[in-house]
Amino acid sequence: MSSGIFLLNKDGTLVEMNQRDYDSEDILQELIANYPNLLAGNLINEENPRQWILISRELSIPDNEASLGRWSLDHLFLDQDGIPTLVEVKRSSDTRIRREVVGQMLEYAANAVSYWDIDKIRVLFETRCENEGLIPEQVFFESLHLEEGYDDFWVNVKTNLEIGKIRMLFIADIIPLELKQIVEFLNEQMTPAEVLALEIKQYVGQSLITLVPRIYGQTSKTQRKKPRSQKPKINKTQFLDALNENGREFIEYFFNKAEEKGYEFNWGTVGFSLNVKVEGKNVAFCLGYPPKDNNEQSVYVDFNLLYRRIKDADNITNEFKERFLKAGFIPAGNDVKWVIVDGVNLEKITTITNLYLELAKAIGNSSLKEID
Repeated sequence: MSSGIFLLNKDGTLVEMNQRDYDSEDILQELIANYPNLLAGNLINEENPRQWILISRELSIPDNEASLGRWSLDHLFLDQDGIPTLVEVKRSSDTRIRREVVGQMLEYAANAVSYWDIDKIRVLFETRCENEGLIPEQVFFESLHLEEGYDDFWVNVKTNLEIGKIRMLFIADIIPLELKQIVEFLNEQMTPAEVLALEIKQYVGQSLITLVPRIYGQTSKTQRKKPRSQKPKINKTQFLDALNENGREFIEYFFNKAEEKGYEFNWGTVGFSLNVKVEGKNVAFCLGYPPKDNNEQSVYVDFNLLYRRIKDADNITNEFKERFLKAGFIPAGNDVKWVIVDGVNLEKITTITNLYLELAKAIGNSSLKEID
C-alpha cells in the first residue's frame, strides 16, 4: 500500500517515501533534543505557535523535598509563555505506550510541580548552553522571539509551576488508539494543565528522510475551554498611557533622545527593551515596565546581559554601575533599577537620560563576546 507521501525532485522524478520504524527510542529522543521545532508548535497553537527552549534531557524528578531525584523525565522544554512542557518518548513497539506511560507521566507531573526548584532548572539551562558554547540569554531571545526581560521569564516559569500550568506531551512514532482516547479525556478534564500526544512518523525514500508530526488531544471542546493565545504586545502609546505623571515625564523625554540617536525599542506584552547595535547585533541594555501586572514603574540597566554578550562588560560595569546608583538607582541582583515614585525635575531627567546615552555609546564601541 502506498504511504501517500511523495517528494518531487527538481529533475521531475517522483520519490515515494515509505514509513519506517525508528531503529531505537534514543534516535527519536535525540531528534527532538536537536530539533525542537519537531514539537510542532504551530499544531499546538495555530494562533500563536509555540516556540521552544530545551532545558535538559533525562531530568531528575524528586518525590520529596530532600530527594535528589527518583525518576528521570526524557525532556523538559519551556515555551515562550514559560509553560513547562514535560516530554516522554516511546516507540509504538513498546507496550507501555498504551496505558502505563500515562500513569508514569501523571506521577512525574504531580511531583514536578511540588518539588522542582526553579533556580536549579534555570542553572541546568544555563549550564547546558555554556557547555555547548552558547550564551543563555541569546538562546532565550532568539529561540523564543521575546524582547522582555530574561529574569522576568523565569518568574513566569515559577508561577506556572506553582499553579500547575504545565503541558504533558507523549511522543511516539505511532500513537495507539488507547492513548489517543486517554489523552483527549484528560485534556478535557484538566485545567490549567494541558495533555497532548504527538505522533512523529518517519518516511524514507532513496537517501531522504521525512518526519511528519501530528498532534492528538485537542478536541473542539478543549480548544474552546483552554486559553489559546498569549497576551498581545503593547506599543509606545499604551505604555505611556499606563504611566503616572512622574513616569510619563521621564519616559517621553528619554524616548525622544534615544530615538534621536537611532537606538531601537522592542516591545513585549508588558514593557520594552532598548537596544544598541554591536557588530550588527542588537544588545539590550535597558528595560522598562509600567506600574501594572505586579511590576513597578521602573527602568533597569541590564548589566547581567552585558556580561553574556560583550567583551568589555567588566570595564563598562565598573565605569557605570556606581554612577547609576548615585543617580538614584537601587541594586536589583547584578542589575540596577530606578523605581519612579517621586516627582522628577528636569535636571534628574536629563542626568539619567544622558547617563543611559553614554552607556549606550560605550556598549556600541565594544565588541561581541567570542564563544569558545
